[in-house]
Order: sequence, then C-alpha cells, then structure tokens
Amino acid sequence: MRLLLVNPNTTATMTAAIAEAAAHCADPATVVEAVNPTDGPASIENDDDELRCIPGLLAELAAAVDRPPEQRPDAYVIACFGDPGLAEARELVDAPVLGIAQAAMHTAALVAGRYSIVTSMSATVPRAWELTRSYTSSACSGVYACDIPVLRIDSDDTSFSPIAALCEQALATDGSRAVVLGCAAMARFADPLRRRLGVPVIDGVVAATRLAEALVPLSA
Repeated sequence: MRLLLVNPNTTATMTAAIAEAAAHCADPATVVEAVNPTDGPASIENDDDELRCIPGLLAELAAAVDRPPEQRPDAYVIACFGDPGLAEARELVDAPVLGIAQAAMHTAALVAGRYSIVTSMSATVPRAWELTRSYTSSACSGVYACDIPVLRIDSDDTSFSPIAALCEQALATDGSRAVVLGCAAMARFADPLRRRLGVPVIDGVVAATRLAEALVPLSA
C-alpha cells in the first residue's frame, strides 16, 4: 500500500522527521511519503494557525488525488495534533484519512483506558480537550502544555528533559496509565519516553500509520 502523510505546516525538517517515524514503524511493503505545503504557517500553535493551514493541506491532498491511479495513495494521514481539515479531507478523497490526534487518542484508550496528553503550547490545550470529548469521551484525564515552541521541539534535543518531566507530572497527578504526545514534533521522543516512564507513550504519527495499514484492506 501507499501512505501519504501531510504535515500541514511548511517546515520541511518536521516533514522529514514525520516520514522517518512513519517509515520506521510501517510494514516493509508500505510506501511511505510525506509532504508539506509551501504556503501557510511554519508551525501550528493556536487556532489561527490551524485555520490558515487548511487551504495548503487540502491542496496537497487534491494533488495526490489527481495522480495516476498506480501512484495514488491508499490512505492519508494529517500529521498535526489539532486534526485540522479532517472533515474536509474525508469529503475530498475516496480513501481512509486519519488525523494523528484521533488515532493517538483511540489507541491510548484501547491500550490503557485512561491517558494524559502532553502538548506544546498552552494555546492548543482547549482544542485538545475539544477533540478528547469528540473522540474518546471521558478517557482523557488531563492535558498539559510544556510551552516549548513546536520548531524548538523539532530541532533542539534539550527539549526532551522538560517534556519528560511534564509527562511524569501528568501521570502522577492524573493517575493515568498512558501518555499521548500532543505534537507531531514530539514523535522522535516517544521511544526514550516509553523507556523512562515505563508506560505506553502514544505518538500519533505511529498510531495513524499502523491504523491506516489495518484500515486499507477493510475499505477496499
């Protein structure tokens, strides 16, 4: 199968990291692609950024739909934790479309029952709560923001320590049994966080990739 991940911001280094995380967990037979628009916000850290990224996101999806059939993706992933444009994307393409927030939240609820979210900026916390109510009802115990800008998370390895400390705080405060990483730029920290915390740490890029592989045969 062919999987297309669309990073709705314009930062190519983040797109490359998203592609790497997906390819690392995907079946060897899965062709993984990742793209980003050239116009729009460089990072998505509030509601306005989410709104501004949707036209570029939908344009990337439309371009993929217009490919020759043998090059057309079998499934799509919107690689932003706010799941911007998810409903519009599902209207646009005739294939499974997953948002990384929806994939991560459902996975965490199934794996652990109760989970906490650790995200980037405080401005994204209300959107995360909105999505939890839509996707997993009462399974989310808390949402915590590290207030480290997305581009710094993407590029600065020293951001790991405060994110790890916040994950520990969330687990202790909530009594939850898993952590959901509320930012695609955190994907590279999932494995070391899992080893440090000793609980499932769910990255939405990985969750969406594996769910897409499971859903494609069911959607044919």
